[in-house]
Amino acid sequence: MPEEPAQNISGGIEGDGRAVEFPRGEPATRAEAVIDRLGGLYWQKQYGGQDAFTCLVRTILSQNTSDVASQPAHNSLVARYGKEDLAAVLADAAHDDLAATIKSAGLYNQKATVIIDAASRILDEYGSAAAFDEFVRDENPATVRPALLDIRGVGPKTADCVLLFAGGRDGVFPVDTHIHRIYRRMGIAPPDADHEEVREVLERDVPAAKCGFGHTASIQFGREYCTARKPACLDDPDACPLADLCDQIGVYPVAGEFVDPADAA
Repeated sequence: MPEEPAQNISGGIEGDGRAVEFPRGEPATRAEAVIDRLGGLYWQKQYGGQDAFTCLVRTILSQNTSDVASQPAHNSLVARYGKEDLAAVLADAAHDDLAATIKSAGLYNQKATVIIDAASRILDEYGSAAAFDEFVRDENPATVRPALLDIRGVGPKTADCVLLFAGGRDGVFPVDTHIHRIYRRMGIAPPDADHEEVREVLERDVPAAKCGFGHTASIQFGREYCTARKPACLDDPDACPLADLCDQIGVYPVAGEFVDPADAA
């Protein structure tokens, strides 16, 4: 397995998760074969242990933007408000002050409202961030996920990231725009599947213990190879390390063109 770069979606060597290595075996599905290949190309990790409220805030900041924009916003938030009793501090934060602090994340007025509302909701319902963290870690995911989705501004991907990175739950495969694109292009999910339908396919066809690193490694693959605007196979079919596992739905190398898989003939 190659050495993990210091900066990547998985947090790098000093970042989130702990390295694991799964025994080699015949994959039961094509989706598992893809994840196994990505595990050899990038990393195999297990996740969990982040503070649930901090993870929620970080994921809200990352919505509709890149790590390059959201990470400085998170750093600024921590520098301004600290790490101790963060939910209590943010529940009482002035909206304009918080918005200015997280400006680099984009949509900062909207995100400031969501974060303040989430902090207040968590304190009202759980009493403290520590109790919320315990809820995320210990309760049945079938109970936790709907509770997270009931928080204003929290969608399926945000809820699943909290379950994965804070709760350490196996079998959770958050779906972002990269993953939505990749697995429809490959033909593993239906070409017109929405984000939730892609998630259902992956959580069904990928072993539970491999879903976590499957999520982060797939995002890395989407950034490096199966990009939105110029997939590697468009110019050179051999340039993609997953070419033999891919149906290239909506990608036409001969014509040098591509479309969203849902629009493919």
